Amino acid sequence: MKRISQYKKIFEVEGELNLKELKSKYRTLIKEWHPDKVRDESKREEAEQFSLKIIDAYHFLVSIAPETTAAKLEEYETTIKDAKIADYDHKSMLMTITFTDSTTYEYFGVNEKLFNKFNRANSQANFARRNIFKSFIYRKAKKGTEKE
Repeated sequence: MKRISQYKKIFEVEGELNLKELKSKYRTLIKEWHPDKVRDESKREEAEQFSLKIIDAYHFLVSIAPETTAAKLEEYETTIKDAKIADYDHKSMLMTITFTDSTTYEYFGVNEKLFNKFNRANSQANFARRNIFKSFIYRKAKKGTEKE
């Protein structure tokens, strides 16, 4: 959740994310912070770092925007219904679940207490369906069926 609020601050967004508004603010910020536009050599490095942060923030916020999750809902529903949980991890309010179809999703705001209940559940898949999959902001972190 900290990451979400930090990125929303960069884009000066409060509340629900709107893709059109994000894109407009992204373009404005990139124009302002593009390293090639900075004449002062000492500030060019700062501009370069901040422009990379803007790019990362934009891609991240787009991935969790309601329009994006709605567009990919069918794929997500298929994964959580048909694929089994292959692996999972939890670190600082972020739960990562990898499914047997090799797709990985990140769930934001999952506290340690809930994660421990999930970890001890007789059926982690059922617990996740009831308490995690539809209750938290999520995003696809890694696409399935990737060839290495």
